[in-house]
Amino acid sequence: MNYSADIKKLPRHFLPADFIIVNWESLEPWFKNLLDRPINSRKELEQWMKDGSELEAIISEDACWRQIRMTCDTENKELEGAFTFFMMEIQPKIQPYADKLNRKLMGSPFVKELEPAKYFTYLRNIKKNIDLFREENIPLQAELSVMAQQFGAISGKMTVEVNGREYTLQQASKFLENHDRNLREEVYRKVNERRMLDKETLNDLYSKLVEKRNLVAKNTGFENYRDYKFAEMGRFDYTKEDCFNFHESVKQHVMPLADKIYQYKKEKLELDSLRPWDTEAEPAGINPLNPFTGSEELIQKSIDCFNELRPFFGDCLRKMKEIGHLDLESRKGKAPGGYNCPLAESGAPFIFMNAAGQMGDVTTMLHEGGHAVHSFLAHNLELSGFKEYPMEIAEVASMSMELFTMDHWHVFFDNKEDLKRAKIHQLERVITIFPWIAIIDKFQHWVYENPSHTNEERIAKWVAIQNEFSSPVIDFSGLEEYRKYNWQRQLHLFEVPFYYIEYGIAQIGAIGLWKQYEENPAKALDNYINALHFGGTKTLPELFKAAGLEFNFSPEHIKELMIFIDKELRALIKN
Repeated sequence: MNYSADIKKLPRHFLPADFIIVNWESLEPWFKNLLDRPINSRKELEQWMKDGSELEAIISEDACWRQIRMTCDTENKELEGAFTFFMMEIQPKIQPYADKLNRKLMGSPFVKELEPAKYFTYLRNIKKNIDLFREENIPLQAELSVMAQQFGAISGKMTVEVNGREYTLQQASKFLENHDRNLREEVYRKVNERRMLDKETLNDLYSKLVEKRNLVAKNTGFENYRDYKFAEMGRFDYTKEDCFNFHESVKQHVMPLADKIYQYKKEKLELDSLRPWDTEAEPAGINPLNPFTGSEELIQKSIDCFNELRPFFGDCLRKMKEIGHLDLESRKGKAPGGYNCPLAESGAPFIFMNAAGQMGDVTTMLHEGGHAVHSFLAHNLELSGFKEYPMEIAEVASMSMELFTMDHWHVFFDNKEDLKRAKIHQLERVITIFPWIAIIDKFQHWVYENPSHTNEERIAKWVAIQNEFSSPVIDFSGLEEYRKYNWQRQLHLFEVPFYYIEYGIAQIGAIGLWKQYEENPAKALDNYINALHFGGTKTLPELFKAAGLEFNFSPEHIKELMIFIDKELRALIKN
């Protein structure tokens, strides 16, 4: 398979090459053109769809840049204002037109002449959007988009002082790898105390989000926001019951392995009691992993690593570096987290993250790099709607890349022992992330099934679910107050509700692909590329099949994969 990262901005045929979005008045004529245009043949319908796709790509990219700039600097009021203006003044006016255009498409007699294999998932999404559209939800959705971004602004201001220096919470987490146990505890408590200062602000924000989201669901005729969101996210291929089964599977087949990992850490550190500030530490005499210094080195080493795996992968990151589509280092005023943002018109996506020099930053970079490769592979698909791939396969793209690249991590580590430790860290994380995924997902189901809950009820339920999936090996005594508000760390709860089970489903797919890779690297990478280049033109089970995977997250399948990953981890530890 030959692919090129020499990505080109899509040529414009419908709108002028120099057109930029200033306000709604500049945009509306293009929507009117599409709405009023007669369609007299299948050929004219397909051209009309391409023109609509071009308009969508321009709008999408404009909105993305507003969000990227704002998250890179949450303290800049001008950038925040530009984002808010789009969400409050432009987006709400687009939605009624988008609905009319969707209805025009589905009402056309020529839609029956479109090639089913090519357009099935696209038309299924259009129908879903028509079914969910309600005029009264437009202002609510605009408010929700702006409110959700407040989480980043609040979190971006959080800093702590360690040894007389100010650090963002992401930067401070590096101290949790330090040999000095007293320092680790001090930083752990400082970070949590800092979070506690904003606990009521975040509580109130979340309560308002839940209330408005519930209203959106009720307006659309759903019993609760969870059911609405499953429909909106296009979860055509699994149900809430599948999610509940996933939670139970994690409890049954993953938790025992997580317990084993924490017991190993406890023995390695020779501790009577393993505390939460100990889980990232190494015994005295072993330095914390130091895979890179500064974002430039992280970029170059990631390019080298990708290059060794497949030159095309390295070219993707190199292209993004060339055009300035990387913002990797943690700093005050920057929103927390990390993301890869596809840019529908120009093609090369943007990677945002908060690197502080830790092994976890390498994993994040490789993860977001996997998303970036997906963006490159899907860019040349004919319609913007074809590139709207399911989030579950998007996360397979990123999580598989974390595992595929392990054979090439020598670019980050000269020392063989450090390399082994990095691989052990990665496989431990593959296992220990599952309980947290189950916690966040199960919590959201409860929150939106019980939207009128009180803060006290929310805390009680969170604590109960958290305890259900917490390892008894870790001693949390005396930290109960911090643990009540642990959920406030998770940006997905505020910004992208119900987007979390995808990580679990995708991790299962990623382990499956890595299993293929261990047997036949070239074939596994071909399968990976094959699945991603389809974008969203296939159903989720079809995309898994294209990757040589079974779309299956039953207890039996999870058990089988856990046996495989545990065996690989044990082999590394013993060598």
